[in-house]
Amino acid sequence: MISFLVALVLLIVGFFTYSKLMEHVFHIDDRQTPAVVHPDGVDYMPMKTWRIFLIQLLNIAGLGPIYGALAGACWGPVVYLWIVFGTILGGGVHDFLSGMMSEREDGASISEVVGKYMGRVITFIMRIFSVVLLVLVGTTFSTGPAGLLASLTPTVLNAKFWLVVILLYYLCATFLPIDKIIGKLYPIFGICLIIMALGVAGGIIFGGYQMPELWDHFANEDPNGKPIWAMMFVSVACGAISGFHATQSPMMARCITSEKEGRTVFYGAMVAEGIIALIWAAAGVSFYNGAAGLSGALAAVNNNQGEIVYQICHGLLGPVGAVLAMIGVIACPITSGDTAFRSARLTIADWFKIDQSKMTTRLFLAVPLLAVGAILSQLDFSMIWRYFSWSNQTLAMIVLWTGGVFIHKYGYPPIASLMAAIPATFMSAVSITYFFQAPECLHLSTSIAYPVGIVAAILFFCIFWWRTFIVHKDDINHELAAQAK
Repeated sequence: MISFLVALVLLIVGFFTYSKLMEHVFHIDDRQTPAVVHPDGVDYMPMKTWRIFLIQLLNIAGLGPIYGALAGACWGPVVYLWIVFGTILGGGVHDFLSGMMSEREDGASISEVVGKYMGRVITFIMRIFSVVLLVLVGTTFSTGPAGLLASLTPTVLNAKFWLVVILLYYLCATFLPIDKIIGKLYPIFGICLIIMALGVAGGIIFGGYQMPELWDHFANEDPNGKPIWAMMFVSVACGAISGFHATQSPMMARCITSEKEGRTVFYGAMVAEGIIALIWAAAGVSFYNGAAGLSGALAAVNNNQGEIVYQICHGLLGPVGAVLAMIGVIACPITSGDTAFRSARLTIADWFKIDQSKMTTRLFLAVPLLAVGAILSQLDFSMIWRYFSWSNQTLAMIVLWTGGVFIHKYGYPPIASLMAAIPATFMSAVSITYFFQAPECLHLSTSIAYPVGIVAAILFFCIFWWRTFIVHKDDINHELAAQAK
């Protein structure tokens, strides 16, 4: 239990220290935010900080910090290290930068932000990449809950019926003003997600369960021998660092009323997600008596993590836990799916400069997106979804490199930009290594994947350093001098 409590304290301390440094480097000021400058009553909507925080938490979380943490716990308590340091040094930085860069660019979608600082080619790639990724997320997070709802209701209400209901809800959440559905429901479900995590933590701590200590199990405990590098760092995305967050943060960047809220909303929500992931990782290895027991339990239910969540909640909290588990595994993915489609609408609108103040123009984008989602929902996503994990971390890598360029341009060069460039280098190594070693990708041996990933990451860092600090040094100095005047 000691290692769990130490990890928990580190996450909290990391928020109160490293996030302050990040805020200082970013040069937070008292400029008016997009929500204040031109509220449109639809997407640019001033909201209270606590409400934006809970919406952001549910936007980025869903079931990610639960399912991902349980998958990562199959490697043992060593996953605590990735959750803690990944959150503080990577995920928090990534989410803060993606949200605040968007805020500085008038609430622009992440594809437009990346394009401005990384070039036209990257702009086009990011636009396509973001829309495809978001539609896949939205579609996948409709079929899963539909199947679960069908299993809990009379046979006449089958999965197709619930899929139609969910897609109709997605349509409403995609084009209606953000305060009508998302602004009202998300805080409630966000609180439920937090209560569920706290209840599980209390059940493990006070229920007499033995939490394995990190120093007693500092090894790869995966029974199938899957390598920790880079498999664990891709499996545990939400709860450490996830590129999907960068597609969600711009929505809240259009709602904050002060730049000082960014630290709480973006970095704070990421730390809260890290805490939730830490709790579920600890619950997985404690409730099932170790990583091997957890792996065996997942295998017994054909890797149905929803069933594992139900077993843990019911076992620790009884009927109340069972209700919370059902709310979690049904509502949480739905609340990720609707904002995925909403983000896709905003990305396309920014891409083609389509005004979204009128309902007809919003429907013009929302209806085709949901139609594509309905068609894709009939396909088998088992293989396609495997690539999401890799593409998710690749997106995080791109956003962090963009953040490094942004900080260097407007912050305190050169050391400040390393706060983004170092985790960007790390995620480059993770993403490239995974692509070379994963079964759904090239499936090469670790003797090839490891050195290729590391060398490529070092090369990326060298290119970043050369282009940022050498090639553009004079241009940036002139620009900073002009700003000072």
